[in-house]
Amino acid sequence: MGQTRRRSQFPRRSSPVAVAALFLLFLTVSLLSFSLSAPPLTDHPGLASSRRSLRRSSRHPQPNSSNGEMEGSESGVIFRIPTREMVSSHDLWGSKLASNFYGCSNSSRKFLDSSVTTQPDRYLVIVTNGGLNQQRTGIIDAVVAARILNATLVVPKLDQTSFWKDSSNFSEIFDIDWFISFLAKDVNIIKEHPEKGGKAMRPYKMRVPRKCTPKCYLNRVLPALLKKHVIRMTKYDYRLSNKLDTDLQKLRCRVNYHALRFTDQIQELGETIIKRMREKSRYFIALHLRFEPDMLAFSGCYYGGGEKEKRELGSIRKRWKTLHISNPEKGRRQGRCPLTPEEVGLMLRALGYRSDVHIYVASGEIYGGEDTLAPLKLLFPNFHTKESLSRNEELTPFLTHSSRMAAIDFIVCDGSDAFVTNNNGNMAKILAGRRRYFGHKRTIRPRAKQLYPLFMNRANISWDAFSSQVQTIQKGSMGEPMEVMPGRGEFHANPAACICEKTDRKSVVELNSRSNQETVGSTGISKHTGEPTYPNYTDEEADRSDTEDDATGRGTIDTEADDDSFVIQEDSELEEILSD
Repeated sequence: MGQTRRRSQFPRRSSPVAVAALFLLFLTVSLLSFSLSAPPLTDHPGLASSRRSLRRSSRHPQPNSSNGEMEGSESGVIFRIPTREMVSSHDLWGSKLASNFYGCSNSSRKFLDSSVTTQPDRYLVIVTNGGLNQQRTGIIDAVVAARILNATLVVPKLDQTSFWKDSSNFSEIFDIDWFISFLAKDVNIIKEHPEKGGKAMRPYKMRVPRKCTPKCYLNRVLPALLKKHVIRMTKYDYRLSNKLDTDLQKLRCRVNYHALRFTDQIQELGETIIKRMREKSRYFIALHLRFEPDMLAFSGCYYGGGEKEKRELGSIRKRWKTLHISNPEKGRRQGRCPLTPEEVGLMLRALGYRSDVHIYVASGEIYGGEDTLAPLKLLFPNFHTKESLSRNEELTPFLTHSSRMAAIDFIVCDGSDAFVTNNNGNMAKILAGRRRYFGHKRTIRPRAKQLYPLFMNRANISWDAFSSQVQTIQKGSMGEPMEVMPGRGEFHANPAACICEKTDRKSVVELNSRSNQETVGSTGISKHTGEPTYPNYTDEEADRSDTEDDATGRGTIDTEADDDSFVIQEDSELEEILSD
């Protein structure tokens, strides 16, 4: 026994295989421990909130569904999203009530033909402002302004000197012949400046306040038009009131939804991309994702990216001396900032869209690049853009023209089954109105202010609770009929005067765009009176401050150079970047 005890005091020599196995086990445990404790290597604003949520989640674990797919980012898993079809309070791809409404923009019998109303020696020349969709609003309102003044409209000149720097003219984006012929009975339109004695007539330059009413045009512009005969109005965007009679509102709709067609070349590529999306899936989402560096810099928002984000966006912001941001996080709390790609993805999954849905993303350069897009692509792996769906030779003719590229995105977004935006810019507004006019196609506009605290607290609640709260918040902002009361909201987003409701008697009852009283139609639904997606104002509130800035009653004389090449930047022009 003594020998046995002595042998037990001296362990046997380990074999090389055993030593190697122990070393590998130790290395594996060490690496695993480091990966759980070390912060993520990436540093970009789209994931900053996820990193904070992950750290909180590790301290306060939440019960998750046992059967589901992982959602997360490079910073780790936050939710376990069930793979089953989500129970939703709405149809994901359309409204059941949409068939009860239709676009109706025909003029009434009292709206006289342009051959009767147009007066000789009255010409209106319009120079639009901003990017494609901001200019679109100017073109629409230019037609109506010409009608108010009984003037001939010269085909509008597009802004080629703004932030977007696009050299395209009207005929290179829109079908100019269709534009003129379709509106022939409403307004007389010519392609070139009027001539007198073989020479172009020199225009008298003016600028009217934003949201100028018909009375404003008659008091300020008409006297000059009668004397000078040719009026040239610059920086023409949102220079017409939302407060118009029904026939003028319907004229707006005829211009916007029928007369403004893109050129065949642009239209064909847009439709080709839609076809390729349809080949991949029966339904698809289009997301207008405004998360470019300039967009974030000008918005003054902060996304938790630390000193790196503040330094990068701050350097861009310094280009505009008048732009000062005192409290960047306040903008997010107030809902004035675009959602991050990850937040958009979480919202869509919470609403019930599954990971196998195909998503088309319309955007420019994303701040943070692929790192920022990674969480969205994890949530929706079937991720497409016009670049990924087009052949090089198809897209090359458009690459150097931002407005034509934007037009392609516009067509695809309009043709989608569900359109989603993370901002409240011009494209979002125009597409929201267009999709209402053409059958109330599903249009999702996030309620950023209400969603923000939910996103910040998402690590402390279960996925089911998060999803339920998102669906509750988004009620009234899903593109359903009558979500916004007539007379409320931007007309381009809510063209109530141009949407009619079918009745049981097969007759047509036009929605009263000037009534703020709640009514119930034959469909049994009432107008939604909850908080709108974004702050809205009555027509009186919207127009008052804009039309009273000139106490003299005279139009503002514009002394800019004829070619608009020496325009001094104004604070309002920052809206060009934010709004399109």
